[in-house]
Amino acid sequence: MTNKISIAVHGGAGTISKKLLTAEKENAYLTGLKMAVDAGHKILKDGGSSLDAVEAAVIMLENNPLFNAGKGSVFTNEGMHEMDASIMEGKNLMAGAVAGVRNIKNPVVLSRKVMEETEHVFLCGLGAEELARKCNLEFMPPDYFFDSFRHDQWIAIRNTETTQLDHSDKKFGTVGAVALDSNGTVAAATSTGGMTNKRYNRIGDTPIVGAGTYANNKTCAVSCTGHGEFFIRSVVAYDVSCLMEYKGYSLKDACNEVVKNKLVKIGGEGGLIAVDAVGNLELCFNSEGMYRGYKLNNEETICNIY
Repeated sequence: MTNKISIAVHGGAGTISKKLLTAEKENAYLTGLKMAVDAGHKILKDGGSSLDAVEAAVIMLENNPLFNAGKGSVFTNEGMHEMDASIMEGKNLMAGAVAGVRNIKNPVVLSRKVMEETEHVFLCGLGAEELARKCNLEFMPPDYFFDSFRHDQWIAIRNTETTQLDHSDKKFGTVGAVALDSNGTVAAATSTGGMTNKRYNRIGDTPIVGAGTYANNKTCAVSCTGHGEFFIRSVVAYDVSCLMEYKGYSLKDACNEVVKNKLVKIGGEGGLIAVDAVGNLELCFNSEGMYRGYKLNNEETICNIY
């Protein structure tokens, strides 16, 4: 049994321009990240599970309109919100995921229901929403998800063939959390509203176990944020775990190899957060910035953007 606990969160990566981020907005982002870290950490400190901790942290980020998940989700080409999420626990490799769901207040909660209430791993669209009703999860009207900044982004490109990452300054909007609890179990959760103006029910890496989210007590837990198509093709989250399991890499070396070498070679931009089975944390990215925060044991909560 370990007494170490640690948690990290991210709120997206990419080319986050300092000149577009006022001091007030920067402070709002950092406050939002800290609230998410602290919500998850409190659960760990009280002896709770890493699964509960990552779910609680992601719920905080989904409820914050600054982040492209839940309440702050971007608009699709049809002017709707389609959300994806996944969650995984490292002890028994249990996982749940949902894609293309609408009007669900907290998609991460639904992904956990898939894991715990069904024999399946991955549900999409109307079927996932049917499960949400069966589990009495909260649905919200479209105006709950409306954000004028996101709406303006969509209006600017809705009549084009362009999809746009979360911000006009190329930010990959996804939120996620990874944690290690006092029993030595790791967990990861990830949630997103996808790309502005996305068509054809496009799905990124977020809900795909092994691409955007992965957890295994033998190695680590990982939550990714970036250009989803590249993360799917590189099976990023699982690749980090594989390098540790089969090649004996440290968490740091595995993250650097995947994010700063393999992804860069194919043009993939973004980052990830990861925690290993002894509580080491990595917050690794190849972009200009990544909204991120972490807390080790009872040390101070650290949050950064650049």
